Amino acid sequence: MSQPVELSLEQQFSIRSFETQVQQMSREQAQEFLVKLYEQMLMRETMYRHFLKHQWGLEPGSPMV
Repeated sequence: MSQPVELSLEQQFSIRSFETQVQQMSREQAQEFLVKLYEQMLMRETMYRHFLKHQWGLEPGSPMV
């Protein structure tokens, strides 16, 4: 990738909205939220890896295309 990835206006707005929500949280709420968010990021990464392995036929027992 030679060009940097840019966020859409909708995504930028979503970030600002998220920022406002987080600023209204207590420290404990924000820390708890951050841990849950990180867990969701790891789950998404795991799902992407599983999906790609399946699509590329890299899973054990999957037919080679």
